[in-house]
Amino acid sequence: MSVEFRLLGEVVALADGNPVDIGHARQRCVLAVLLVEANRVVHVDQLLERVWPDRPPQRAHSSLYSYLSRLRRCLAGFPDVRIDRQRSGYLLAVDPMTVDLHRFEKLIDRARRSADDGTALDLFDEAIGLWRGEPFAPLDTPWFHNLRTALQQRRRAAERDRTDVALRHGQHATLVAELSREVVEHPLDERLAGQLMLALSRSGRQAEALDHYQRMRHSLAEALGVDPSPDLQELHLRILHGDPEFAASSRARAVGTAVVPQQLPPRPAMFAGRTHELATLTAALDRQLANDGGVAVCVVGGMGGIGKTWLVLRWAHDNLDRFPDGQLYVNLRGFEPSAEVMPPPVALRGFLDALGVPPASMPTELDALVGRYRSLVSGRRMLIVLDNARDAEQVRPLLPGAPGCAVVVTSRQQLSGLVAVEGASQISVDLLTAAESRELLARRLTECRLAAEPASVDGIIERCSGLPLALAVAAARAAARPDFPLAVLDRELAEVQGSLDGFASGGDPATDLRAVFSWSYRALGAPAARLFRLLGLHPGPDISAPAAASLAALPERQVRPILSDLVRFQLLVQRVPGRYTCHDLLRAYAAEMVESQPAAERRAALHRIVDHYLHSAVRADRCLSPLRDPIATPPPQPGVAPEDPTDNTEAMAWFTTELPVLVQVVGLAARSGFEQHAWQVAWAMSTFMGRRGCWADLITVQSHALAAAERRGDWAAMAQAHRDILPAYSETGRFATARAHLEAALVLLDDLADQVGQAHTLLGLSWISEKEGDQAAALRHDERALQLFRDSGHEAGQARALNALGWDHVILGEYAEAIRYCEQAVTVQRRLADRTGEANSWDTLGYAHHHLGEYQRAARCYQRSLTLSRELGHRYNEAEALNHLGDTHQALGEPEAAERCWRQALQILTELQHTEADQLREKLAAVHAAGR
Repeated sequence: MSVEFRLLGEVVALADGNPVDIGHARQRCVLAVLLVEANRVVHVDQLLERVWPDRPPQRAHSSLYSYLSRLRRCLAGFPDVRIDRQRSGYLLAVDPMTVDLHRFEKLIDRARRSADDGTALDLFDEAIGLWRGEPFAPLDTPWFHNLRTALQQRRRAAERDRTDVALRHGQHATLVAELSREVVEHPLDERLAGQLMLALSRSGRQAEALDHYQRMRHSLAEALGVDPSPDLQELHLRILHGDPEFAASSRARAVGTAVVPQQLPPRPAMFAGRTHELATLTAALDRQLANDGGVAVCVVGGMGGIGKTWLVLRWAHDNLDRFPDGQLYVNLRGFEPSAEVMPPPVALRGFLDALGVPPASMPTELDALVGRYRSLVSGRRMLIVLDNARDAEQVRPLLPGAPGCAVVVTSRQQLSGLVAVEGASQISVDLLTAAESRELLARRLTECRLAAEPASVDGIIERCSGLPLALAVAAARAAARPDFPLAVLDRELAEVQGSLDGFASGGDPATDLRAVFSWSYRALGAPAARLFRLLGLHPGPDISAPAAASLAALPERQVRPILSDLVRFQLLVQRVPGRYTCHDLLRAYAAEMVESQPAAERRAALHRIVDHYLHSAVRADRCLSPLRDPIATPPPQPGVAPEDPTDNTEAMAWFTTELPVLVQVVGLAARSGFEQHAWQVAWAMSTFMGRRGCWADLITVQSHALAAAERRGDWAAMAQAHRDILPAYSETGRFATARAHLEAALVLLDDLADQVGQAHTLLGLSWISEKEGDQAAALRHDERALQLFRDSGHEAGQARALNALGWDHVILGEYAEAIRYCEQAVTVQRRLADRTGEANSWDTLGYAHHHLGEYQRAARCYQRSLTLSRELGHRYNEAEALNHLGDTHQALGEPEAAERCWRQALQILTELQHTEADQLREKLAAVHAAGR
């Protein structure tokens, strides 16, 4: 079955020439985006922004996945067409020649490099004939609008190029009518005017050609206040004087012997590593040059100071032999401290001067400059480096029009327009590794000096965070003081860590990090600059779009385009969909910028961000522990929109992603005077951290919580923190510390007359007593806890106390009594939907049945506990159930099943760094020894 996709008109899919129903407008938008980016991964966020640019629906992701699913069904019958899910987005695998947009581009490229005019005309006609109306009709989003405009410009350029070939081919008479119509639509297009004048003159209508020149001159004067370009004036004079030479060719004149320009700056001295990036750049350009011999364009992007220019210059010097016709280089000043952005005409005049065009023959208008430049580089093998570009519009006039050249562009912007329309490759330059950072330092400092102080070298590398410019500044400081130990520099950088004071360069803005970052910052619009500043308040390491929306007090649909702007300017990185981060030194710069704002504005933003994480965490915890005794939280500030997971799975995923941020948020709240937020965020995290065994983080946040509660004089919060820190110590064998916290909590709770709190604490003390070998004390604590829960009417607590008593009787060898308690517990827990408590009770029941020799019944109980624990994501309970189930399989004479369970349990306990991992290793070793 043949397949064809049309984008140059209404978006249509055809199978054997017959239309295929591809759904409504949104679904067509999704397909059109994937077709434009054919065979390239489109990130999910990019799809959302291009399909829902202003206001993505609340469930935009679900809608997108639904559209993609339907499109897969629509395309299922097409050979060699499929939509693949990639790590970060989606890729439409398709032959580009089945998409009219890509076929148009290929045909135009082939036409422009064809040595035969007749073949070129056929190719141009085939390409232009693919247009069936306005591209992407009727889709109308900003992204499609911009792309449509760019494509229409490319079509007009192709039509002008075709006219040049047709005039050269002697078709002047047939062109007059068509060109006469076009000049009415484009009265100020000087290239078009010149083509009409040439066609008229070659058709024997010189008077009309001269008359059209006069009309063009008056139009330019009235509309723009300028004269016709020198090229058009020259053509007018040649027609006026009857010069026979002009009729022979309308192409640009030769300028004598071809000049071989060599404009590259020197090879960078402070270059290290980048083996992968150098190979990637080579492969990208080779791939494009081999693709029908077209112009190769590669955009090298990255944040300021990352080493984009160093990388490109190193590659260029390594590959000089590939470009025998020379190298052109220009700094486009897209991001510089005081100089204005270089206009394309200025860059083109520099190129033409390097190519030998004398000043007197230099065109003045942009179109004429572009035409002369493209004529001179046509058919030559040259490297063109466009450094420090501001945007795609600055770059486009500097791209050659014929094959053979390679163009490498560096920019702090992503220049996705060049990728989408011109088919450029894209390379993102990342931070240096520790080894590469050391290599860079060694370029300036002696290897002997580095080897003498390895610890100081490691410290310097850590504080530079892999940023080449920071490393270069640090190396320069060390080189300027050869008699000073490197430990001095390491200490100086450590003293100013979190600021940029250690990376000033003594007045040279090109190597001053603060100045380098400021050039990107000043290029931002007001909303993006404000958000960047506010991100200096966020504790990191990364932030979600909803959190950024709360920080800025903006709706999420408004903040997403702003985040995209920051990514485009390389001030943020989106390493995974929906998560935004930035370099540590950029974060320090943002923190400096936000300090210049009014204190009240900073305080309000801090309040919003801690509010966001508090209310999001409390809502997520409610999904994990719906029966947990609630706490009274302060209402969120205006502009805060907390995230709201809907079930256990979503809540576990949210906590998993946000855990590193939440740990920092608790510390930030405690330091910033938001003590209530500090202990309440820590409280909301405790269920998740207990399930996942995040003991070090649990100690960190609960220590902050305890200190914050003490400063507030909040006894109930202090007791809660003492109790919530328990598993971090008990599960790692630090029973004395765990007991001290619980006993401190009991004192506070007794003063508060909080019976439920006392009961929960007694359950913890029972657990510690058992671990310390005092089962009688454990039983007393559990009995007292059950009574307090009953007195308070707390059913969930009663059920947990019943299970705890069941376990006590198991340890005492009273298995029938244990079963009686646990069955009561399970009945209540199932009625209350307390799945965590139920999982624990099933495990105790299994243990009791096992010791009664009822192995099949025990296995069923353990399996129920295991299933619940896995659904809840409770890692320790999962390991405990697996360990016990393995014992039961062993008792049933199923050693292989037993070992599988034990090994799974051992893996979990090892990941949790749990003390019981050693006991399980000993068990496995003993079983193996017995087997031998």
